Amino acid sequence: MTNTIKTFFFLAVLTVIFVFVGGALGGRAGMTFALMMACGMNFFAYWFSDKIALQMSGAQQVSETERPQLYSIVTGLAQKAGIPRPRVYVIPKGAPNAFATGRDPDHAAVAVTEGLLRTLSPEELEGVLSHEFAHIRNRDILISSVAAVMAGAISYIASMAQWGMLFGGFGRSDDDDGMAGLIGELLMIVLAPIAAALIQMAISRSREYQADATGARICNNPMSLANALKKLEAGNQRIPMEVNPATAQMYIVNPLTSASVARLFSTHPPTEERIRRLMAMAGHREV
Repeated sequence: MTNTIKTFFFLAVLTVIFVFVGGALGGRAGMTFALMMACGMNFFAYWFSDKIALQMSGAQQVSETERPQLYSIVTGLAQKAGIPRPRVYVIPKGAPNAFATGRDPDHAAVAVTEGLLRTLSPEELEGVLSHEFAHIRNRDILISSVAAVMAGAISYIASMAQWGMLFGGFGRSDDDDGMAGLIGELLMIVLAPIAAALIQMAISRSREYQADATGARICNNPMSLANALKKLEAGNQRIPMEVNPATAQMYIVNPLTSASVARLFSTHPPTEERIRRLMAMAGHREV
């Protein structure tokens, strides 16, 4: 099953969970209201995602005069990827990392940390930026926003049900099955948001794999990204990067990496697996 098929499968599952939870707990009216609220909030986040992410990261826009080598790589990759050249930002932090943002290729931006520029060779930097260009070309910001709409709506309905049960029995009628129905609703309130969050994280991991593969084809050198990922993983373990958890999934490697966090709950796939897949693309058998 390809990463694209996985992504749409997970989105379909999110939709099914949303419809089921909305109908079971809030009825059609509650489901519609929650969806409208979630769509409104996530549309705002999607439309202004670039400004929000860049401001939260402390990124500063740079000119071609200030960063000629960086601009040269960005310009060349934009031509290879067949998209407009994005705006270029530098984040004044020592940990090596990068992200792309923007609602579409015409309104995109790429941001790299000072640590990334100091750590990577030009070829490795091209590999990282190719990954970010892949996110832009694959419109991953849109896909992430759709997933957030569904997961947010599910959590909102569950929250409505929780308060409704405390103040009058949200979504319950006289012919409900007594204690069994109550237990079922309680399980739905607790488990549905967790399931939605896990699926949203699975979508994020799938899009990272897809961006790796697309990026490797853009720069025509899978090993440049594989070697960069090794350095980025080591660099982020050595130099912790303080970021808002809400933006962590945007970075090429998770800046909040912790050995104590289960991979199931991570927004990023294991770096060693990403490297293995890239090396397989390049024809290598071992890491």
